Amino acid sequence: MLTMIDAGAPYGITTGPDGELWFTLVHQGRVGRLRPGHAPVIHQLDPADGGPTVITPGPDGAMWFTEGQGGRVCRITADGEVTAYPADSPFGITAGPDGAMWFAQMQPGRIGRIAPGGDRADFEIPSPGGMPAFITPGPDEALWFTLNQGNAIGRVSLTGEVALHPLPTEGAAPVGITLGPDAALWFVEIGAGQIGRIDPTGKIDEYPLADPASRPHAIIAGPDNALWFTLWGTDRVGRITPDGAIQEFPLPDHGGGEPWKAEPHGLTVGPDGAIWIALEAGALARLTPP
Repeated sequence: MLTMIDAGAPYGITTGPDGELWFTLVHQGRVGRLRPGHAPVIHQLDPADGGPTVITPGPDGAMWFTEGQGGRVCRITADGEVTAYPADSPFGITAGPDGAMWFAQMQPGRIGRIAPGGDRADFEIPSPGGMPAFITPGPDEALWFTLNQGNAIGRVSLTGEVALHPLPTEGAAPVGITLGPDAALWFVEIGAGQIGRIDPTGKIDEYPLADPASRPHAIIAGPDNALWFTLWGTDRVGRITPDGAIQEFPLPDHGGGEPWKAEPHGLTVGPDGAIWIALEAGALARLTPP
């Protein structure tokens, strides 16, 4: 099933504490929310040139998102009120186990933290040009992140100590990362066409996809004890079990009669238990887990 979004190009998507889907419209400077089966509500950002990308629930009942072009980390309430904090090329963002928001700053190579009261801290990553991308809580009271150009997975403690784990595959270019049902971190290698797994001790396993050029982008833990990921290069969605069994699924047909580059990016488990995918071509796709 496709829900067309006429207001722009969906990029990031998540489910909020209000039971609605929240998504960013990257090229239009907007944030939308959708209760499945209803019309979307669109919030126009001001300024509109920030390029909102990743969005996630905060511990405060609001939604938080990054604007990499505008250099801001933002908080938005259900009625569209926005509070912005300056940041340097932020991308991935997540709520930490300490009640703060943690985010990756790509160009300076830092991990940022915003405390509930608004206080900021930044932690340097010992990998010049490494480009931290996505970030997620681990099973160990720390945050784990991908280094897209540093070709590594990083861990930062709540007090800012950073450890890096180089990947076995050169040029893997990891992007999305999430905590799996097996208490390990699962990530995607957009440059190598592989899914990776790292446990808290640093042991890494890699699982090649059928098409090395499929360009996996984002990954989440599904409702079915498996991991789900987007394949930007092939307009598909993949599923991998903790023991490494991989399936791929086509996206729903848009019914336009012409070839369509869907460009799947973010994905989430929706309030209805289905997998919802943000398609930069202008839609949200819904898949039911098998």
